[in-house]
Amino acid sequence: MSFRRFVRATSVLALLLLPALPAAAQGGAAPQSFVRVNQLGYLPDAPKVAVVCSLTPHEIDHFTVTDGAGRVVLGPLPARADRPFGPCAATHRLDFGALRRPGTYRIAAGDAVSPPVHVGEDVYRGAADTLLAYMREQRSGYNPLFRDSVHSRTDALLVDHPTRAGEHFPVVGGWADAADYLQYVTTSANATYVMLMGFRDHPRAFADRFDARGLPGGNGVPDVLDEARHGLEWLARMYPEDDLLLNQLGDDRDHSFPDLPVNDSSDYGWGRRGYRPVYPCTGKPQGLFAAKNRSTGYASTAGKFASAMALGARLLRDRDPAFADTLRRKALAAYALGKRLPGVCQTAPGRAPYFYEEDNWTDDMELAAAQLFALTRDPAYQREAVAFARREPVTPWMGADTARHYQWYPWHNNGHHEVWRGGTPAERREMAGFYRRGVEAVAGRADNGFRVGIPFIWCSNNLMASFATQAMLYREMTGDTSFREYEQAALDWLFGANPWGTSMVIGLPGEGISPKDPHSIVAKELGVRTQTGGMVDGPVYRSIYGN
Repeated sequence: MSFRRFVRATSVLALLLLPALPAAAQGGAAPQSFVRVNQLGYLPDAPKVAVVCSLTPHEIDHFTVTDGAGRVVLGPLPARADRPFGPCAATHRLDFGALRRPGTYRIAAGDAVSPPVHVGEDVYRGAADTLLAYMREQRSGYNPLFRDSVHSRTDALLVDHPTRAGEHFPVVGGWADAADYLQYVTTSANATYVMLMGFRDHPRAFADRFDARGLPGGNGVPDVLDEARHGLEWLARMYPEDDLLLNQLGDDRDHSFPDLPVNDSSDYGWGRRGYRPVYPCTGKPQGLFAAKNRSTGYASTAGKFASAMALGARLLRDRDPAFADTLRRKALAAYALGKRLPGVCQTAPGRAPYFYEEDNWTDDMELAAAQLFALTRDPAYQREAVAFARREPVTPWMGADTARHYQWYPWHNNGHHEVWRGGTPAERREMAGFYRRGVEAVAGRADNGFRVGIPFIWCSNNLMASFATQAMLYREMTGDTSFREYEQAALDWLFGANPWGTSMVIGLPGEGISPKDPHSIVAKELGVRTQTGGMVDGPVYRSIYGN
């Protein structure tokens, strides 16, 4: 299942520099080898490979698997030496895929013993809902964690518009982007879309334990739809007129006064705790001060609006026909606006020079066209979706060594899968071929013991999730299992099969090892468990961290 990265917290940015390792055993030397596993567990029929990370060159010949009673249930089997990676001077892969009986086990390799290893059909049960916990905590408007309103009186005054600057637009809602309180259509529309897609394709993965406000207590609506609707309602406010597409709420001046969201103390020129700015798409470089972005059009934002709204219109048609009709109308208008004004609408810098440097937009319009075809059944949209797909067959970061910040966002192109869903046999083969090319490019770089081939740039965990998603969809579209090992390795990485043995998602699993100090004032003041379900950025190259 595909998910946007849910938080840009920076608790593990230096992971490639300093491994997080246990203290020395009492009375002995510090351990030198560690068995890393997916802490959530493994499905019985899925690949199962643990990885031994050794801090010094080290040979391991074999491994065994024992059950809860200490009985050997598998092995001894050969431990296969592989290439070093990061702090691991030596790695060994331990393939225990023959173990299919549900249960909890331990893996022993040399002197190293794994944490508990879970095998079962239910090992991922509740994981998707855990991710939603973080989304609820990030809500603007009514926030269920604080049981209070966030930014309700301050959102927002229009800026950077040639004739309407200073006009008030009621754009309360949506989610804070990360550990700060900026809000971007770029990321929020994608988050909304993938939640809707997740429900459409895997409805049984989600429960109903919270109401529409995010408070405990079911309301007859799956929680993922409640959360997606929260996003859709904000997107509708951010597109108030057919030719006025709003793109961003707040800017980096937000960072001047770290505070809890209910006490947000930022000053955007209207006094502390005053109004926040909302930026429109303009089709040209933006930035109120010295720094400017490189915007060239509307299509990257317009396409994201259109795809989320079109899918929302379909899924909410029976539950709320009036809102679904609004979403349908806005989806059609946004797509038309994107066609008329092609190019990227990047996020706007404030006093700092950085921004989300998205350089591609045809993937957004491809996804929008595919969703409008599914919504309207007008074959013109399918033809246009295929044409957009051919302009960017492979998302450019795949196979690359590096990229600028958010340069190829979203990191995964869901459009190829949606064109495939509605396509002719020839179009389906073509879209699957595009996915294969991207997966091959990443797998070709995965020449290390962890079988990972992404570039370790900022937000590397998002690339890992993106690759796992694309590989999974390719396998489901074609039945080709050639890349199953790499797909599973990426998923395992996110939940503990990495050099540091930590899940990259706060509080998942609840009894496992996960980040304890994300870069969040809420976590600092109210405890890290308030951030449960947030995925941290992930490790970066030493050179990036050093600079």
